Amino acid sequence: MVCLTACLMIVGMTLALSPAYAIDEAPAFQDPALQARYERLARELRCLVCRSETIADSNAPLATDLRRQLRELMAAGQSDLQILQYMTDRYGDYVLYKPPLVPRTWLLWGAPFLLLFGGAAAAVAVIVRKSRLPDTDPSDPGLGAS
Repeated sequence: MVCLTACLMIVGMTLALSPAYAIDEAPAFQDPALQARYERLARELRCLVCRSETIADSNAPLATDLRRQLRELMAAGQSDLQILQYMTDRYGDYVLYKPPLVPRTWLLWGAPFLLLFGGAAAAVAVIVRKSRLPDTDPSDPGLGAS
């Protein structure tokens, strides 16, 4: 039993002390401005597998492919708008971490405000209804006998 515990502790310490592997294994751009542009664009594109992460934060194989593709498009000299348009044409608006404000996304952008307004209206309705109730309970036997 002591041997098993010691082995588990050694394995746990080995895993805890092992070096962290970088998400993006590709070499950084030599130009700091180009590297900053790459990082900004990678944060604007959503991982299509993880859904709640950008391709910069995701370990998914598809995110790795999208980062590689982003590097290739940048190396080909495409502008940010051309790159985002290419990704949108290929994967749809969902690939953008901040979808555009167009008629088909109005509900997406308006939903938080609609939910906030609906919650406030419900709270006001409950408060008004409670304020109209009598202060005493007519069914309380202790109040009628004096």
